[in-house]
Amino acid sequence: FRIRVANHRNLARADKSTLKNIDFAPDVVLREILKIANKQQEEFSLIFDKQIRPELKKNGIQLVSWRKLTKPQIEFVDTYFNEYLLPFVQPVILAGKKIKPFLNNGALYLALHLHSKDALKPVSEYAIVKIPSDHLSRFVELPTGHTRSKQVLMLDDAVRHSVRLIFPGYNILDSYSIKLTRDAELYIDDEYSGDLLAKIKKSLTKRSIGVASRMIYDRGMPKHFLQYLMDVFEIDQLDLLPEGRYHNNPDFFKFPSFEMTHLKDPVLSPVTIDELEDAASIFEKIGEKDKLLHLPYHSYDSVIKFFENAAIDPDVTHIKIIQYRVAKVSRIMGAIKDAVKNGKQVSTFIEVKARFDEEANLKWGEELENAGVTVYYSMPGFKVHSKLALIRRLEDGMPNLYAYLG
Repeated sequence: FRIRVANHRNLARADKSTLKNIDFAPDVVLREILKIANKQQEEFSLIFDKQIRPELKKNGIQLVSWRKLTKPQIEFVDTYFNEYLLPFVQPVILAGKKIKPFLNNGALYLALHLHSKDALKPVSEYAIVKIPSDHLSRFVELPTGHTRSKQVLMLDDAVRHSVRLIFPGYNILDSYSIKLTRDAELYIDDEYSGDLLAKIKKSLTKRSIGVASRMIYDRGMPKHFLQYLMDVFEIDQLDLLPEGRYHNNPDFFKFPSFEMTHLKDPVLSPVTIDELEDAASIFEKIGEKDKLLHLPYHSYDSVIKFFENAAIDPDVTHIKIIQYRVAKVSRIMGAIKDAVKNGKQVSTFIEVKARFDEEANLKWGEELENAGVTVYYSMPGFKVHSKLALIRRLEDGMPNLYAYLG
């Protein structure tokens, strides 16, 4: 939705002269995408409610509704809200288009419908508060007294329950979760003129404030409430995607385990290639016969050893490598820097147009340049996805080449 769908969204709003150059109707494609995505979300909600929650309950784990909290749990949640949530919820009363808070990409928010308690001046208001899942766990473990069952309250519902504490003059009539997805494409007008690297760096600064390409909302939200939010945040019908009560489903990967290991899939350890990992010289083994690795089922340690050996091998003279996506902490990059220190000629091509890794790749490029590596960056109109390396090694006075293709 941040790239492909956002591009279709922009095409759907383009002028007729632009649409003449394409052989499909962007608005029709968008509707089909939303239809499929909506069906998938409905299936997820059904599986979650009808299969996952009952199975959790059978195993003594209960996802509790905020409306069914016990008195001690209410006190616990209010205390939790005041001590941990309050600094991050960022409440804003909406006033049509006059007051429009900026919603961060992918962040969760509660949209509230408020009604003043003052009988003489009854006022209906709308407000937005943040669900700070970027600072706190999405799952709040509740005290259960002497019972052996485990009870969990969604962070969304902790905010929903205690948000009354920051709106003491209002009754909370309704609360519904929403999430905005922003266009993350780097729009570079002309890759062929000027400094492409500088243009990419400049575009990256604008990514977090891209226009909204999707608003996910609780499908139980009344139409008048949804329309109000659409007007405030300038959202079109094609940008809407209804979901269940809870969004950002990948957060469930961090659901508390309560040390119930029988409910978790067994960890599959990668298969080691002993003849490579135990070899005194990895180059001798590769020289005997090419090696095929099936990642991630085979251990990546053999690849790391390939570069770490090259960095310290006195017979290696040159290392050339292409980097597409580089981890923040990379042993291979460490080996590349060590190779330069050991007097080897090292050059690397870094693809800075690798989506969502542009910033990390730029950082590594600067770090490698500072270490003495010859660094080449992206070429206009061309994107390199390959993971390639070529190592030159002198053997009996003759150069031999060893390659990695990934």
